[in-house]
Amino acid sequence: MIPLTFSGRTFQIHEMELLQELARDYAALGVTELARTACELLNWTRPSGGLKNHECRLLLEKLQQIGVLSLPAIRTTGRRGPRPVAISADSDAKSVLTGEVSDYFPIELKLVESAEQGRLWRQFIERYHYLGYRVPMGAHLRYWAQTKTTSGNRVLACLLWTSPAWSMAPRDEWIGWTASERQRHLQRVVNNARFLVLPWVRIQGLASHLLARSARQLPGDWQRTYGYRPLLLETLVDTERYSGTCYRAANWIALGKTKGRGRMDRHKRANLPVKEILVFPLCRNVQLRLKQPTDSGALAR
Repeated sequence: MIPLTFSGRTFQIHEMELLQELARDYAALGVTELARTACELLNWTRPSGGLKNHECRLLLEKLQQIGVLSLPAIRTTGRRGPRPVAISADSDAKSVLTGEVSDYFPIELKLVESAEQGRLWRQFIERYHYLGYRVPMGAHLRYWAQTKTTSGNRVLACLLWTSPAWSMAPRDEWIGWTASERQRHLQRVVNNARFLVLPWVRIQGLASHLLARSARQLPGDWQRTYGYRPLLLETLVDTERYSGTCYRAANWIALGKTKGRGRMDRHKRANLPVKEILVFPLCRNVQLRLKQPTDSGALAR
């Protein structure tokens, strides 16, 4: 057994031995409670103090997959594995919207909060985004972009912001951080994992406008939700499908290409599409801020 890096933290041999002991001696707790207990014992928390339950459960499953430990059988209460998104007429195509972005002001960027909103958001992503819907890993926020028309509120776009990729050489070289600095400050980076302008929305300038709005609004929303303020936004663009023009128009910086190994790098399968990496700093001297020993959380602008 050797140390294992997972979701931004390196687990030493003695820590994995503790996880083995938990899985062996406390199997009656069930996987979910094992993950909570492991987080408490290992002090694996978000900057806000909340436990990283979801990431810990994925770690336990990874350790089981590579033969380090055995987990108790999952108590089945329904379908195992990813659940299909139920599609309804609510997400059917709507009438086409055209024109300039200024024609539709004010445009609101609103958090998806209720269960009903969440169901419709998932439907839109599943039906109209080329990657479909996947349960987000780690910290995340979902947004609507909407406007008022003569027929009522209209949804224009859906956005998802999540925890960042663990390792991407062009981003890490641009920041210039060491492995320990990356581990300490990685959560200050937020990934734009989904950006869907609905296919019947053909409004000039909308996409770059929403990215600019997100850069202004997301840091405060993230801090209120998770207790810390991000310093850098990142995204990956599949250049075989898209040019990334809207990101460049919103002043995002292109850094290079991925290696096609997935956002968790060594933990994901190889041979994924190579994508372009773009970033957007949310403060001055962002590289310095992401390398310093401590971070006060205050953004200097």
